[in-house]
Amino acid sequence: METTTKIGFIGLGTMGKPMAWNLHQAGFDLGVYNRTRKKAKSFKSEGVKVYGSPKKLAKASDVIIMMVTDSDALVDLLMGAKGILSGLQRDAIVINMSTVSRESNLEAADAVQLEKARFVEAPVSGTKKPAEDGTLTVLAGGDKNLVDELDPLFRAMGDTVLYCGELGQATNMKLTINLLLGGMMQVFAEALVFGQKQGLDIDGILENISSGPLQSPLFEIKGQLIKERNFEKNFPVDLLLKDLNLVLDAAQQKQVFLPAVSAVREAVNGTQSLGHGDEDMAAVVKLLEKVSS
Repeated sequence: METTTKIGFIGLGTMGKPMAWNLHQAGFDLGVYNRTRKKAKSFKSEGVKVYGSPKKLAKASDVIIMMVTDSDALVDLLMGAKGILSGLQRDAIVINMSTVSRESNLEAADAVQLEKARFVEAPVSGTKKPAEDGTLTVLAGGDKNLVDELDPLFRAMGDTVLYCGELGQATNMKLTINLLLGGMMQVFAEALVFGQKQGLDIDGILENISSGPLQSPLFEIKGQLIKERNFEKNFPVDLLLKDLNLVLDAAQQKQVFLPAVSAVREAVNGTQSLGHGDEDMAAVVKLLEKVSS
């Protein structure tokens, strides 16, 4: 794919903004749209075209990337008034990089393909820092030839592109990963609170975890943030809860028993209820500290 291909990027949130910026830095002909216009100001000041609606962006783009919060936002941007479909060009490519349900992805794909355009799902594994560094893992699903064609675009945002299979399978992979992520974060937070309640020093706990078979980059990064009481969002509690709900909905459809995930979901929900939804997922430790005091 040539850098002269016109790319339209929708969704300049915690992840989308650095992803779009990396496309611009890589030399792609970029245009952006965001429902909150002020989030696009830094792009406009750098000469990037800012569009007033998804329809206008779609009319001017060969490839449209969506990086939005949830299924409702995805459907609205595609099918709502002045949505992407109302301006979509024949043979254009629509890429959904958001984490939404498998059903929403397939619904979006059907709608796009009815307009004689093409669709790829490509949710990403990674948080704010990898998005800024361009080191995300892109999980791609759909036509393999089309995914291969998009490889230069994906590699401007991530250093790894994994093809997961037909449409729907990339979402299944992303939910599998986030199932594990949520469980690891919750149990790690419980271990820290338990150990400290037994009189152990947090530095000693973290050192022992990092020195043995449980060593993990996730534990090292989140452990330091918890120690510093730094809960600036990289992957917020709100989005973790959304993804765990997607996991449990998908599991119910396939009659998969996930008792641990159900318990983690309730703990994350409790953390959100305390007002920590916009903080990093490491804030799950705050609920444990509160109820354990």
